[in-house]
Amino acid sequence: MKKKSICVVTTKSSTIEAFLLEQLYYLQKNGYDVTIVCDVDDELEKKLPKSISYYPIPMKRGIEIGMIIIIWRLVLLFKRERFDIVQYSTPNAAFYASIASWLASRPIRLYCQWGIRYVGYRGLTRLIFKLIEKITCLLSTDIEPDSFSNLQFAREEGLYSTKNSRVIWNGSANGVNIKKFDINKKNEWRNEIRKYYNIQGSEFVYGFSGRLVKDKGINELIAAYKIIYENFVPNSKLLIVGSYDDDNNIDQQLMSWARDSQSVIFCGYTNEIEKYYSAMDVFILPSYREGFGSVVIEAEAMGNAVIVTDIPGPIDAMKKGVTGLTVRKGEVGELVNAMKKLFDEVDLLLLMKENAVKFSRENFEQKKLWNHVLNDRNLLIQRTRTNSMGVYRKNA
Repeated sequence: MKKKSICVVTTKSSTIEAFLLEQLYYLQKNGYDVTIVCDVDDELEKKLPKSISYYPIPMKRGIEIGMIIIIWRLVLLFKRERFDIVQYSTPNAAFYASIASWLASRPIRLYCQWGIRYVGYRGLTRLIFKLIEKITCLLSTDIEPDSFSNLQFAREEGLYSTKNSRVIWNGSANGVNIKKFDINKKNEWRNEIRKYYNIQGSEFVYGFSGRLVKDKGINELIAAYKIIYENFVPNSKLLIVGSYDDDNNIDQQLMSWARDSQSVIFCGYTNEIEKYYSAMDVFILPSYREGFGSVVIEAEAMGNAVIVTDIPGPIDAMKKGVTGLTVRKGEVGELVNAMKKLFDEVDLLLLMKENAVKFSRENFEQKKLWNHVLNDRNLLIQRTRTNSMGVYRKNA
């Protein structure tokens, strides 16, 4: 039996490292030849074992003038290596790889739809990016969004049918590593982070993790916290974990207030996010669009009640009224009310914290998800090889 092969394509290497690297190791150990294609990253290449191939192609987010060259390079790679599965995610890489794998006649063109970019736009820009999304889906043999709510939204939008789309297990791109997000170390890590940032034990901590851009709801988060701090919960802190992007749409007055405030702490990027979740009491993701919201299940795994926007993706990563609260996108007033509610109602907060740990661990444990992914990939290849054999016998 021919060994199974998969090529995974993303725009940036950071996606590979954040969501896929350990999962790809798992596939490799279970009978797959694995190839990674992404932007050039010398550090990633050094980390990879020799058993995993790396094919760097310069790619970036946003509009690219050289996309025809990128697509052609992918076509040549796919024709040469003849992968069983070409798997792609992130907007640009998915668009390029769907076209290239179709041109190269690859039998399984798998689109891991981790978010739908056009929902964050309006007018002509929305129409253009919706067309790109439709092309990507049309050229894919299989589409796997990472949340049921985005699956439903995409079907209603006419992006694809029920025949070739599904969610793996309960959703998410990579689940939760319960060894890394170890609830038994919460108190130890909580004390460590609070001591480092001089947060008093009596202070209530709201938290956020993600890129500091408008689409993540940074404007609403800071605006809501400013109201909370000045009017309701002065004995509090806002912990913002993540790197700052050059986003011209961030409200500079709000950002200036936050940077001058002693109550807002910008922590920057960390690879020990589990420690920062431990220092929080409530985790907030006021995003405009998400594929799923992996940070939500991570925060829940570390015992946080959560507040998320009522949009496809994050609503699957929590249980409304059980592990947290939802608010409408862009509604500062609703966010203020939710933040105040979880501070005022102590018993509700404690119950949600307890429920959050159980919900995350039972529904999104990483290794269980990997096993479902492995079974899914095996079935896709089995289906394709069975169909090919049927055609061969018919023509014989």
